[in-house]
Amino acid sequence: MGVSRELSLAEVFQLGYYWETKILLTAVKLDVFSAIDAKPKTVQEIAGRIGADTSILGMLLNALVAMKLLSKNGDMFGLSATALTYLVRHAPQYVGHLLLLHDAEWNNWGQLEETVRTGRRAVDRHVFETNPELGSNVLAVLNRIGQQSGPNFAARLKLVGDERLLDLGGGAGTNAIAFCQAYPELRATVFDLAATLKLTEKTVKGAGLESRIALHPGDFNADPLGGPYDVVLMSDILHYQTFQMNQDLVKKAFASLTPGGRLIIKDRFLDETGTGPAWTTAFTIHILVNTQHGSCYKCSDAMRWLTTSGFGSIAELEKTAVVQGLKPSL
Repeated sequence: MGVSRELSLAEVFQLGYYWETKILLTAVKLDVFSAIDAKPKTVQEIAGRIGADTSILGMLLNALVAMKLLSKNGDMFGLSATALTYLVRHAPQYVGHLLLLHDAEWNNWGQLEETVRTGRRAVDRHVFETNPELGSNVLAVLNRIGQQSGPNFAARLKLVGDERLLDLGGGAGTNAIAFCQAYPELRATVFDLAATLKLTEKTVKGAGLESRIALHPGDFNADPLGGPYDVVLMSDILHYQTFQMNQDLVKKAFASLTPGGRLIIKDRFLDETGTGPAWTTAFTIHILVNTQHGSCYKCSDAMRWLTTSGFGSIAELEKTAVVQGLKPSL
């Protein structure tokens, strides 16, 4: 794919500025937006609420006004509609936890040059392992976001209906819930770490589906998967693992499926050149600096795991996003 036009120098500089990023992340970390909330306040009031230096905080607030996240009227700072909706901690649509995750990963990004030079990664554990509470909060945000896309995804896969689905590494149960809502006879199992399933239990109960969604605690690389299942879904879990770990897991999924069963892999795949989709190429570097051995893979890699494991009828259902294989019928 050819580049349609050259970048201007201004755009190159824009790519190189991380200033606004860190200003926003710091404001979220300090909980500036919650301190202001629905009623505009002076810098002194805000500083008193968050415990900050008034004159320095004033500079940060002015920058946030220029970034269109705050408004300023005289000496009163107020929230934009967007900030009020998404950046106030008690708001139903708060996404700050996701931004707090990016802030927690800030120092890892500082190691990128060394990683490129030496081939050695900066981290030996993902921040979800070192900070489980943050991990759980991030999953809750991703669950809310996923509720928008989950039902469509479930409908596009055209399941029979009265099947047993394994949502492997299913997190908050977003997909399992969406699938059970789309197919009233489906029964699902969410397999994830015991700590994660505490959140899953809440979301499943909130959806009123505890009679149809079972929770299976364990480490999917080490523990049996249970079953047999008619469908196994691996959604956004393989980019945290090595090629060989994924090959082994796909084999394990094959063994847990009934004859004629299907494995669906949804992930952020690179195209065959490795240069697109653009977002995924950057996500690949994010995975490089923030995980011990994760990577982004190509659809052809996933197809290889499926072929090696014995699956047939292998197809890329959605470009750079969904790959499927069927276990041969007896």
